[in-house]
Order: sequence, then structure tokens, then C-alpha cells
Amino acid sequence: MHISTQAVQLGMEWDTRTGSLTVPIYQTATFRHPGLGQSTGFDYSRSGNPTRQTLEDGIARLDGGARGFAYSSGMAAIANLLLLFKSGDHLIVTEDLYGGTCRLFDKIFSQYGLSFSYVDTSESAAVQAAITPASKAIFVETLTNPLLKFADLTALAGLCRRHDLLLIADNTFLTPYLLRPLELGADITVYSATKYLSGHNDTVAGLVTVKDPGLAEQVYFQQNAVGAVLGPQDAWLTIRGMKTLGVRLDRQQANALKIARWLKSQPMVSKVFYPGLVEHPDHERMQRDAGGFGAMIAFEVNNHALVEQLLLKTRLISFAESLGGVESLITFPEVQTHADIPPELRARLGINNLLLRLSVGIEDADDLIEDLRHALEG
Repeated sequence: MHISTQAVQLGMEWDTRTGSLTVPIYQTATFRHPGLGQSTGFDYSRSGNPTRQTLEDGIARLDGGARGFAYSSGMAAIANLLLLFKSGDHLIVTEDLYGGTCRLFDKIFSQYGLSFSYVDTSESAAVQAAITPASKAIFVETLTNPLLKFADLTALAGLCRRHDLLLIADNTFLTPYLLRPLELGADITVYSATKYLSGHNDTVAGLVTVKDPGLAEQVYFQQNAVGAVLGPQDAWLTIRGMKTLGVRLDRQQANALKIARWLKSQPMVSKVFYPGLVEHPDHERMQRDAGGFGAMIAFEVNNHALVEQLLLKTRLISFAESLGGVESLITFPEVQTHADIPPELRARLGINNLLLRLSVGIEDADDLIEDLRHALEG
């Protein structure tokens, strides 16, 4: 069954008593016990809630994992995964990644004895050179933020197997609709479900899927112990959003390709980063491994004055944080999403004061192009 069809069916099997097509919002903190030593399967909503469980079971099915977990945000999900490691452990991390993840690693968990090496994970030799006896995992974004490099998960998984490392894949930009990392050898998939999975910019959520049942038990223990779980209303909103995942991403991808091609033709735009363009270095591999190219675009303009024009003069495209919703958004990574990346690393990667990131929504592509044209022309 196609992923888009499975997503539409999320929660429909739950309410056999009334036949409701949508799972109820179980807005409760606790559950009545039927008797001494007896349980309905739910005792306290930190440990488990029927609405949240519907979402957790659903993401596990979509990803092909043993078990899913829902958290209060994507960052809460990543933080909980880091609890799998102990002081002295070392993780290899893709160097081109979301600034908030870098902040969590370097400014929070490094205080507790974890160490992180940032490398170009598209280069097997660089990853191999970074492995030490203390290395325990490789953490990658399947499509990097903001420069849109596509991870070779098959190659990385082989490296992890040889060195007994976990492979953790942040699949936020692609979702299970376009890529299933567990099928390519990842052990854990993590999402900011705030983005494409929810898809409407109206909730904050994080999701994790784990392949191995034993590892999933460890993750559940930590989820329950720490308690950064997703509330039932936000879980319901995420389920509601996921039902339209396929149609949204189909429209967003089609828009993104049309806009990327248009941006390429503009004399005021010097570079366009979009893997759907045939000249993108990862285009062929992404055609092989993924079901599409996503709906994120990064591009550089010729001068900084154009950056301000685009941020402030677009009328349909909002200057705002986040991504993946039905509304198109534009951001300035150097001072927003990637401000916590060390300046020398930003400079080396090309995250500079001319780079903009565009999250393409479901509006008509011609209207979005006209909006960008108006802003570029001042």
C-alpha cells in the first residue's frame, strides 16, 4: 500500500464503538483502573495516551519501524535520543545541519561529556577518518538544512555496521512519503513533525521511529522517564495534518521545481540549491533512493540589499521561521536558523549573508514567482 494511502488511514481503525472516522482527543491526565492490579493499557498520559499512541503507531507503520514515539518538539526528540549515550561517547555529525541541533549538541550535551565531530558525511573517507574508539553513532540529516545535500544512507549504514555504530537520520525535509531511512539501513529516524508531517504551521511536535525492538524499549524508557511527550491535542493535529501529506508534498514539489528553474534564470540570483535540478550533485542518487526532491530551495543573490528586499517586500511569501507548511516562508539562515553554527563553519559551508532559504507552499507557483519577481525588482 502506498505511503500516501496509509497516511490517510491513520486513526481510522481506533474507534470501533462509534465508528468515528477520526481518533478522539483523549484530553486526560489519568485513567481509571478497572480493578486492583488491572489496567486498560493506559494509566497516566506521560506513559501513554490513546491519541498519542495512534500517532506513534502510525509513524512506525509509515517508516517501517518497530515502534514510534511522539515528543513535544523535534528538539525534544533529538535530546531524548542523546540519552542513549553516556559521558565519553563520541558522535559524528553531518556538518551542514540545522543550527538548533548544533546548539543542542555543543552547548548542552557537550557539558555532560558527549563529544561531536562535524564532517561532510557525503565523503566516506571523511567519515572514516572521524571514527574513534569512542564513536557510537553517526547523525545525519537526509536532506541537509539549508544547502540541501542528500545523504548516502546506504554507504553510511555499511560504515556503521562495520564499526558497530548507530545511524540516526533526521528525515524532516523528506518525510516517509519521499524517503524511508530505516529501509536504507538507518537504525533511528527522527522528525520535526512541526514541519511537513503536520503541514499547517499550527502545532509543534517531534517524532522518532526505531527499527530494533530492543532499542525501542530503551527509547520508551527514556521517553517515559523524561516526560517530554506530545500532548493529545497536538497529537491529533499532527494526525490530521499527516492525512494530506501526499497531496501537499506533490503540490509543493511541483511548485519548488518550477520556482527553482525560474530563480536560475534571474540575473540577480547567483546560485540555486535544489536537488530536483539536474545539475545538483546529488540529483541522480536522489532519483535512485528517494521518491522525490522535496520542496525546500536555497539560493544566493548578488548583493545584501537584495536580501532585505526579498525578506521585506514579498507579499505572499512570509518572512518567518520554520518550514514545511502549506504557506510559503522565506528565511535568512545566517542570522536566523543557523546563527548558532560557529562563524568559521558557516563561512566554510557557504552559509553567508547572501543566502536565503525558501520553504515552498501549496499556493499557485505562478503567483509565488510573481511575488519573488516583485520583491527582486524592488
